[in-house]
Amino acid sequence: MKRVAVVVLNWNGWKDTISCLESLRQLDYPDFWLIVVDNASSDDSVVRIRQVMPDVELIQTGENLGFGGGCNAGIRQALDKGADYVWLVNSDAVADQAALMALVRVGEENEALGSVGSVLYEYGQAGKVQLWGGGRVNLWTGQSRHQLVSGRPDFISGASLFLRRAALEEVGLFDQKTFFMYWEDTDIHFRLRKAGWRLAVAVDSRLWHKQSASLGKKSPLLDQYFVQSAVRFFKRHAPYPFIPISLMLTRMLLKRVLRGQFKRSRAVLRGFLSA
Repeated sequence: MKRVAVVVLNWNGWKDTISCLESLRQLDYPDFWLIVVDNASSDDSVVRIRQVMPDVELIQTGENLGFGGGCNAGIRQALDKGADYVWLVNSDAVADQAALMALVRVGEENEALGSVGSVLYEYGQAGKVQLWGGGRVNLWTGQSRHQLVSGRPDFISGASLFLRRAALEEVGLFDQKTFFMYWEDTDIHFRLRKAGWRLAVAVDSRLWHKQSASLGKKSPLLDQYFVQSAVRFFKRHAPYPFIPISLMLTRMLLKRVLRGQFKRSRAVLRGFLSA
């Protein structure tokens, strides 16, 4: 039986995190443990989580390391303690009881798999698919699209990301120096695929997920981080980065200007200039 560390990253969201942990405690897989990484929350998240979940391993980063950096702290702890797999679960998700068992089953069926994803559903809408494991990226148009039906993904979403130890040891963890938030999951999967690892989706692994719970779907800061990371991603992976970056910026700026969302338009430009 393979040992699995389940890592949940918290940042000022203890209510969602506790709900997530409560669902994970009900997993029917026999050999796993929970690691919570608190990314320097400014609320009383640590106290709240320890009150409700005193037996859960809790790491405090001391500063906000972003998504990749925070997850890396948990991944390193997991690998140091002998995990065969690391499962990253977003704190604003709730897992089905069989979600982990399904991931392990798929991972063990094919040793070439470096990463396995789950099927994510809209929180509160049991049958509405939000994401089928991951998505695809067009390195020419600068578009990244989530899959809603079965297909071969270019990347697995960090909302539910099941990683093989050997794959992490070969290609490394998230690049936290380059990506503070967004695109770090895409980047690591492009590196995995370049190294010959394959990706898969466990169709019986189900979670219900809120979207952008930390910042909100229409936050200007979300736009800034997204664009900053996207530009860095295309500079690294696209054959001719100027093309996808230009097309992406044009689409995003035009859409926001036409809607009168000038704060978000300025955030897009800040993201580009800071990349």
